[in-house]
Amino acid sequence: MNNQKVTFKTEKELQKAILKEKAKGTPDLVIGQKYGVTYRYIERLIIKSQGVNISTLNIPKIIKDLFPKDFKEEQTTVWSFKRRGNWATHGGEYRGNWSPYIPRNVILKYSKPSELVLDYFCGSGTTAVECKLLGRRCKALDINDKAIELAKKNVSFDLESKKFTLNNDKIYSHFYEPELSVGDARDLSFLDNNSIDLICAHPPYANIIHYTDSKEGDLSFFDIDEFLNEIAKVAKESFRVLKPGRQCAILIGDTRRKKHVIPLGFKLINVYLDAGFKLRELVIKRQHNCKTTGFWYANSVKYNFLLLAHEYLPIFEKPGSIVPSIIRERGVDYDLFIPTIEKPPLKRKLDEFETTTVWVLPEKDFEERLNKNVIDRYSNGDGFLTITFHSHSKHETSFTEKKEKKNNGLLFIKLPFLSNNLSYSNINFYLQEIKEIVNRDLPNVYEGGFVVIQTGDVRINGYLEPLAKRVVDMITISNLWLREVVIVTKENIKLDNIATDNEKYLRISHQYLLILKKIN
Repeated sequence: MNNQKVTFKTEKELQKAILKEKAKGTPDLVIGQKYGVTYRYIERLIIKSQGVNISTLNIPKIIKDLFPKDFKEEQTTVWSFKRRGNWATHGGEYRGNWSPYIPRNVILKYSKPSELVLDYFCGSGTTAVECKLLGRRCKALDINDKAIELAKKNVSFDLESKKFTLNNDKIYSHFYEPELSVGDARDLSFLDNNSIDLICAHPPYANIIHYTDSKEGDLSFFDIDEFLNEIAKVAKESFRVLKPGRQCAILIGDTRRKKHVIPLGFKLINVYLDAGFKLRELVIKRQHNCKTTGFWYANSVKYNFLLLAHEYLPIFEKPGSIVPSIIRERGVDYDLFIPTIEKPPLKRKLDEFETTTVWVLPEKDFEERLNKNVIDRYSNGDGFLTITFHSHSKHETSFTEKKEKKNNGLLFIKLPFLSNNLSYSNINFYLQEIKEIVNRDLPNVYEGGFVVIQTGDVRINGYLEPLAKRVVDMITISNLWLREVVIVTKENIKLDNIATDNEKYLRISHQYLLILKKIN
């Protein structure tokens, strides 16, 4: 391949050549190599010329199917779609838009036919298309008029005025044309209080992918703190317009700064909780476009970083009634979790390290593989201290005090299994124990070493308690920096034993590893 760069006398000639290449469908990587430009340069040029951030130009859409084949609703908290989904007018040309499987699942789980769904980050209209297909009314808005133009094209397909079936048991006899308009998610004054049945939206991530040519109010240009301040206005309006007892689903991902993760997902959850919402579910959306072999694998191990491979889909709920500030709880066993210093079981040998932020491990030796990945990667071959929380019913011993080795490379705190029969007092006690362990044992971890905390989410009184988020919020030690948030789940989770009375909730099927690095 000839990597010699093509040069031009003027930038205008260069831009004209790039747009011509884009019209032919030439990949951005090839364009960058040929003309010596960056991805961001190509992105800005496309936005300036088209008014919208898209990856392909003038590609006509041919509808082959109106519904996904062999579709089944998700039943666990880890959603993984190997294929993006290309039924109806769905496609991936609008940069950063979400897979249609996500709004399809949300709409089916949390709304009924003819109910009103709101998407205030419309983009290319993925949610609006799904609402039309599933017999829901939809109001969708976007601050970019060019995005609304694109969305109107995508929803303007003909359903031929006949009934369509889904999974052979749901029939939609009435279909509604989505109402699309230019608007600002921070100002929903055109909507009445308590008028929306479901909110389903995918906001831009703080200053990562830009969607307009620096249009005023475009949240994709705000950096993290400003972004969260503006999202707070969106959350407040969302709470106002949503009906009590109904849901609001928001897809959000983390980002990186200086080789460390910024937990944007957890920060957004806090914003919506502060607006008055409760957390009904916390879904993990797994990404499949992460290269983990060859160059990427070698560098992941060499530089000890993981490729971001997950996003969060918190499902918020507007409480149907005012939640009392003091909830009467049953008697609390404060010794429910007992921290014990122990040598964890390890897999004898790994074929290779996990290199993304989603670890899917076999059920047979799940903990052994997890422990081996953590200890071999983050102890740097030096000493480590592992403290595991055990259920009081299984271990009647108290905390085991041992002479601790100085200058460990790793402090590993584990809570492998969590019950949904916990109270808020149990959770607060557990969090306080973690805080005390970190404060006590961090001096024994040398600079550049790691603290790894294994934890998970639990459900209390019908709502989710996001313990990983709570731990991140709690640990504010100045010389501990969050390096990674890892999602761990098991292969081939069996769903046959889900209790009937829990069918309205998703089965919690993931845990977290919070990787914190000790710095100067």
